[in-house]
Amino acid sequence: MSRLEPGQPAPAWTLPTADGGELSLSDLAGRKVVLYVYPAAMTPGCTTQACDFRDNLAVFEQAGYAVVGISPDAPARLATFVEKEGLTFPLVSDESTEVLTAYGAFGEKTSYGRTVVGVIRSTFVIDEQGVVELAKYNVKATGHVASLAKQLDVPVG
Repeated sequence: MSRLEPGQPAPAWTLPTADGGELSLSDLAGRKVVLYVYPAAMTPGCTTQACDFRDNLAVFEQAGYAVVGISPDAPARLATFVEKEGLTFPLVSDESTEVLTAYGAFGEKTSYGRTVVGVIRSTFVIDEQGVVELAKYNVKATGHVASLAKQLDVPVG
């Protein structure tokens, strides 16, 4: 499994969204993008992370970043997650895990001391031209948004 490095072009994608539409990375051209990968909607860690992004979305947007979450959940499950948690940024569905694999965010990982195959919680910052600025793998759900904001010099409360 190859991981992305800063300076590489971000793999292109077009995926279904929680609201029944589609979103492409190319739709966000000209904006900086925080693409965060999470394993499963409505699980404790993923809910914490999504709510942290929701609660700090305005400061990321003021700094010029669009935030997009991606998981292998079906669009209907994402829609339930958006409604339940009041999420205000797009969630996209990669049920085939093809995009997650292209980003190096699906594969072998250690979970509770066992090696398993699954989603690797990751975050990618993509610049206005579609080039990876930052690729972070195996991030923790709790505290990740604050850590990312600090690294990007985005003031969060």
